[in-house]
Amino acid sequence: MFDSLSDRLRKTLAGLTGRGRVTEADVDAAMREVRLALLEADVNFKVVKEFVARVRERALGAEILESLTAGQQVVKIVNEELTALLSAGDRTFHLVGNPAVVALVGLQGSGKTTTAAKLAKHVVKLGRQPLLVAADPYRPAAADQLETLGKGLNIAVYRAPAGTPTVEIARQGVEHAKRIGRDTVILDTAGRLTIDDALMDEIRAVATATRPVETLLVVDAMTGQEAVTVAQGFAAAVNVTGLIMTKIDGDARGGAALSIGAVTGIPIKFLGTGEKTDALEVFYPDRLAGRILGMGDVMTLVERAQDAFDEKQAKKLEEQVRKGSFTLEDMLSSMQQMQKMGPMGQLMSMIPGMGGMAKEAQDAVDRGDLKRVEAIIQSMTLRERREPGILNASRRRRIANGSGTSLPEVNRLIKQFGEMQKLMKQLSGAGGRRAAMGQLLGRR
Repeated sequence: MFDSLSDRLRKTLAGLTGRGRVTEADVDAAMREVRLALLEADVNFKVVKEFVARVRERALGAEILESLTAGQQVVKIVNEELTALLSAGDRTFHLVGNPAVVALVGLQGSGKTTTAAKLAKHVVKLGRQPLLVAADPYRPAAADQLETLGKGLNIAVYRAPAGTPTVEIARQGVEHAKRIGRDTVILDTAGRLTIDDALMDEIRAVATATRPVETLLVVDAMTGQEAVTVAQGFAAAVNVTGLIMTKIDGDARGGAALSIGAVTGIPIKFLGTGEKTDALEVFYPDRLAGRILGMGDVMTLVERAQDAFDEKQAKKLEEQVRKGSFTLEDMLSSMQQMQKMGPMGQLMSMIPGMGGMAKEAQDAVDRGDLKRVEAIIQSMTLRERREPGILNASRRRRIANGSGTSLPEVNRLIKQFGEMQKLMKQLSGAGGRRAAMGQLLGRR
């Protein structure tokens, strides 16, 4: 979602960091580009105006302009102000009470039902036992969908008989949670196509009956500034404690995510980054700011790796690297684990300095490069994966035919693996670690 904005900002700020001292004219030229980039990304005009004014005021301080690292300091200011822009309100996810009631509200199509399941999975990771409540009596498909998602996650779902009023469903759901010993209730409430008095009255009645500790508004980031309008409408009627922005992995311009907190004062608490039930991230303003500016987001990358990688497999791989016995089988296993972490472009944007390569990485995935590598390795016998040295010309032709690829592609993969294996052997020896690190860093 932030690709275009990120590219513009990186190029603009790179023009400042490429020199020593900067002048007031340099700062003004950069701020014009920053303003245009933000406006093109559909960020609220007033928010852009105030943001640029704050950055310019700080960047024109005497200690900045006279510094030999002025360009880097301006980038630091932009990063700090972008983080501040995203940091509205109390972003803590409160789970107080037994059961702690969390109500999800929003318009139809915003992704409430899927988000309810994602949030339930997140709550399980926090060591709690959630109950999902299908509190949308107007759309039976929503209850069916929630039941299916709950079954897939092994999370209990409460569904009332047809014709039960919304408020009664919510109240019964909380009572059911107490009976079966669940300490968290997540209410998937009904939505409407637009904000109307009936919807708001119903949400207020549900809040009165269940006293939710969190009322989270689910908004579709793809709707742009309309998401800000929706948030303002809900906030005027009910006590919205936080926002969950869905479809953040889409190709819209992303301005809503940068505007919504600043305009409404409501904190963003979670981001929906994909369709799968594990595609929900806790929102950290500094991490998103770092990603947008190409500074990476190592913490989120590490957290995803911890969730995706099997601990036993990770230890086994570490041991094989230490012994210098890394095989094609290990390479395939690592690739399969990596794919669980999310889209390749998203992962690349989290590595400092690699943001510019994120689109290339995603394009490679879209072309099917990783799928071809996987097909080639899976077309090998167990012995061939473990002993690549036996791969003669006839075996390689057989693998190319079996994987639906070409002989040059098979040869290229085996050559790349050989280079990787050499590096692994260097890393495995105490004396070789420094030399290997030098190669990784481009030193000779």
